Amino acid sequence: MTLLLSVQNLAKRFGPRPLFTDLSLDLRAGERLGLIGPNGSGKSTLLKLLAGRDEPDAGTRSLRRGTRVGYLAQDDTFPAGLTAREVLLAALADEPIEDYERETLAAITLTQVGFTDPDQRADVLSGGWRKRLSLARELVRNPDLLLLDEPTNHLDLPGIVWLERLLRAAPFGYLVATHDRAFLRAVADEVIEVSRVYPGGSFRAPGNYDDFAERREAFLEAQAKQQESVANQVRRETEWLGRKAAARTRKAGSRIDDAMQRREELAELQYRNASTGAAGIDFIATGRQTRKLLTVAGIAKGFPDRPLFSGIDLMLTPGTKLGLLGPNGSGKSILLRVLAGEVSPDAGAVTRAEGLRVVMFEQGRASLDPALTLQRALCPNGDTVMFGDRPWHVAAWAKKFLFPPEHLDVLVGQLSGGEQARVRIAQLMLQPADLLLLDEPTNDLDIPALEVLEDNLADFAGAIVLVSHDRTLMDRLCTEVVGLDGRGGSALYGSVDQWLNAYEAGAKQHAAASQPAKPDAVAPKPAAAKPRKLSYKDQQEWDQMESAILAAEQAVAEQEAAVERAASAGHIVLTDACKALEEAHHAVERLYARWEELESKRGT
Repeated sequence: MTLLLSVQNLAKRFGPRPLFTDLSLDLRAGERLGLIGPNGSGKSTLLKLLAGRDEPDAGTRSLRRGTRVGYLAQDDTFPAGLTAREVLLAALADEPIEDYERETLAAITLTQVGFTDPDQRADVLSGGWRKRLSLARELVRNPDLLLLDEPTNHLDLPGIVWLERLLRAAPFGYLVATHDRAFLRAVADEVIEVSRVYPGGSFRAPGNYDDFAERREAFLEAQAKQQESVANQVRRETEWLGRKAAARTRKAGSRIDDAMQRREELAELQYRNASTGAAGIDFIATGRQTRKLLTVAGIAKGFPDRPLFSGIDLMLTPGTKLGLLGPNGSGKSILLRVLAGEVSPDAGAVTRAEGLRVVMFEQGRASLDPALTLQRALCPNGDTVMFGDRPWHVAAWAKKFLFPPEHLDVLVGQLSGGEQARVRIAQLMLQPADLLLLDEPTNDLDIPALEVLEDNLADFAGAIVLVSHDRTLMDRLCTEVVGLDGRGGSALYGSVDQWLNAYEAGAKQHAAASQPAKPDAVAPKPAAAKPRKLSYKDQQEWDQMESAILAAEQAVAEQEAAVERAASAGHIVLTDACKALEEAHHAVERLYARWEELESKRGT
């Protein structure tokens, strides 16, 4: 495969230790790569360096002549006041093509990512649609290589599945940074991890994420054994160096140099291997034996202009692991707040066991005070907390969540999203619970923290209701899920995939039912009922109009596919395809206009 982008001996540092040193990476045409790494390991920085948006401290970046590199950032920003169509037209402003080609490409790309109204203002879009528009802005420029930084952020589960299908069918190669393991399995044929645990700061292995995890485990085991071997060498050399000076002078001076090198090697191995720790997440159940912790009978909730959900019946008992699924805006967070007693249902009843202790992880971590220091957020009073029947000093408690002592004076508002998530989990762990209500607890957590969270929640003895886009977590943890359809309906499903299939089928049926009937769908009236105002020739044309419109619309669909294929074939081919598509659209418009003319002649 053709080499498109290469970085050699790349180095970048923030603070005393570098994110990576001597990192080399080749990206070739058509490669589908996943990028993972612990929070703060430099994934976003690496993508910016690859995209040419940032400069390394050392190393080189080489880009093949003519290669188009797209970059999808975590944050979706657009100029104020622009519509979705105008955002794409602005992205094409420097392209050497005609104005009508820009309009056509923008329209096709917006349709490709799901927009039905190209004149929607970008600054009022929801998070999920902003993400789609950001992606469209990169796709419309026909990249050879696309760099994506956490592209599933703000997308609901159906949106994530849509993105998986789009990437797998894409004609370009890509490197996608993500913590979503199911997404990674679906889109990546090779995985790269950036972490200080590896020499040079990265580790790359072919295969899907599960293959990568096996190879990584083998590497880390070998590195741990290497540390043990070097430590033994250092102990022997230290013993020799401790002998009297007269004995040392009879030895070769190179041995002293070798001993010092072994010590430096050991220090580096200890530093790298110390990075393999994970946050000590451990929610504590109260041990309540009550069979019915919470029961729900026929609850419903909605806004004045639309329903959210209705007819939900549940019984939560110790050991219940219930998932809650639905598209963005379907009411998942509100349902959790109804269960918590923070919001009253419009109908139905929620009955809680006496003294029920509920702990809720809210989406967005709104309860965190950004003005507090990390120490005060972890330990509001004094310098110790009680956990597991014993006191913990705040420094030890912070270390349990991977915060070094020097971070205790950092303000919560200055922490990364993943660090804030760990702070909120640390706060909630101090509250024994009968029922955990978790609203997107996996947002911003890296994969090691996700795996620890999984293990702890699987062992939690109380009840759990979980909202998450992480299918791996949901599939492992939940024995059943409540699915909301976004239109007021709800049902119980056995798995995430079962809900996804039902949701997609329901969405198609709803779209078909809400679609206004097209003229080509109008059944021709019986010949005996036809008015006699049409001439013989017009009547023949009328009789064939339905099939003519169908054929013309099929031609449009074929030309749209031809434009997509031509997008990677150069501007000349693309220009011809766009012109053909425009002509096909005009043909459909002419047929509809003629149909209306014949209709008026018939007096209908």
